[in-house]
Amino acid sequence: MPSITDFTCPLPRLDYDTIQLAHGSGGRLSAELIDKLFLPRFANPILNRLEDQATLQMPPGRLAMTTDSFVVSPIFFPGGDIGDLAINGTVNDLAMGGATPLYLSVAFILEEGLPIADLHRILLSMEKSAATAGIQVVTGDTKVVNKGACDQIFINTTGIGVIESGIALSAANIRPGDKIIVSGTIADHGMAILTCRENLSFHSRINSDSAALNSLVKEMLEVSKEIHALRDPTRGGLATTLNEFAASSGVGILLEEKAIPVRAEVRGACEVMGIDPLYVANEGKLVAAVPPDQAERVLNAMRCHPLGSEAQIIGTAVAEHPRLVTIKTALGAERIVAMPVGEQLPRIC
Repeated sequence: MPSITDFTCPLPRLDYDTIQLAHGSGGRLSAELIDKLFLPRFANPILNRLEDQATLQMPPGRLAMTTDSFVVSPIFFPGGDIGDLAINGTVNDLAMGGATPLYLSVAFILEEGLPIADLHRILLSMEKSAATAGIQVVTGDTKVVNKGACDQIFINTTGIGVIESGIALSAANIRPGDKIIVSGTIADHGMAILTCRENLSFHSRINSDSAALNSLVKEMLEVSKEIHALRDPTRGGLATTLNEFAASSGVGILLEEKAIPVRAEVRGACEVMGIDPLYVANEGKLVAAVPPDQAERVLNAMRCHPLGSEAQIIGTAVAEHPRLVTIKTALGAERIVAMPVGEQLPRIC
């Protein structure tokens, strides 16, 4: 039977083709926006009450909560848009703590003049991503600002999930000997944004890797609850995440450059732009620190999942050079992978 993700919905008939300041006034146009655009996309018994808060039933376990804001430019890019990025990014932040994502709040800041068709397209994308991740949007808010006060649309989210007993993921848990595993190719999202923003064309189009990783994490934890840490390497890329791992745990991390998966087209784009793929954002990948006796089992489980089919062991936590990340290059030399000083790619998530 076809699912909700197999269909698209036509644009509802509204009084205006673009967002007006009156859409944020709380009056008739605000109600029209909610009734015709937002509610049809996210309808559920909790949201449908339209209360000022969501009253939630929580299963047993520890509560996990995260919040994030999404200001990507452009708002549509190869492989995704700001809508699925907002859902997937929030789900992933919960999943990296081992939580099952349950509920989501979404607040929109809309710029006067934003085409209603673009907003509808973003909402459809969010509906599909939420359904795929199994998370419910249960409350939200909409504000409209003057033209020029923001870049078309900003989205703020808060996610809530539950962590089952026996799961305790933290970068502070990492120990010497742990294997560092990445779930797939790196730098896809950041380079998709950059090439789209700068109208660069290559032989092969670079697509964002935006995806919700909670189903992959579930498979990993079913194989081993002894995984020490998980993290999605978003802003600052793999290099920043591994530096955070090293700083929190006090260990050193040694990477093998030849083991780190990078798509040929992404590597080529990075070389043209003079950018190190280690520092480029990802939105559908995770990094795991796993005890050595569990690493192969976890790796095999990841490779059996569509979002982990290209997973690789890329390095090891070591007692030497504590709190430093180093990489053994293809030429056999070893260099430090430092924490980035600033953003190489602004506005990528």
